[in-house]
Amino acid sequence: MNDPPAWDVLRREQLQDCAVFKVTRQLSRSPRTGEVHPFYGIEADPWVNVVPVTPAGEVVMVRQFRHGSGAVTLEIPGGIVDPGETPEAAAARELREETGFGGGRLEALGSVNPNPALFGNRLHTFVARDVVRLGPAENHGLEETSVVLVPRAELGAMLRAGAIDHALVVAGLCRYVLEEGL
Repeated sequence: MNDPPAWDVLRREQLQDCAVFKVTRQLSRSPRTGEVHPFYGIEADPWVNVVPVTPAGEVVMVRQFRHGSGAVTLEIPGGIVDPGETPEAAAARELREETGFGGGRLEALGSVNPNPALFGNRLHTFVARDVVRLGPAENHGLEETSVVLVPRAELGAMLRAGAIDHALVVAGLCRYVLEEGL
């Protein structure tokens, strides 16, 4: 099976800087017809999420209000990799900030593209084993989270029931469930 040919990018321009992402327009030439078409995208820094597991086998999750959906969601901790920061360091930082948990061992579970039709960045997922509460959550700025401890054995049922519906969280938890054989 042959891959389809790549399109030639003729021009890329930033349309809007929205602080956590930039909206772009790209003019590209079709390899089949030669016609030029506009494509819109979102440029974002890399992201991380982390599946934190306590020695008792509980997954440390957070509930937070999400403005896009207008609802409170159940998620694993995660966020943007700051400039100059490694994904592993960002995972440890986000875990501490959003939950107050830390310590343990971080292991990479892999990375995915959030949506290749619009994004070019990567989401790096980690598992943090044997995490413990180090103090209160350190929510900064516009973020407010509450911590929920979920027994590891309940993750599969929660995913099947749709109790967790943030697609990138589902992807991270599915990778974890597959790795652990749950």
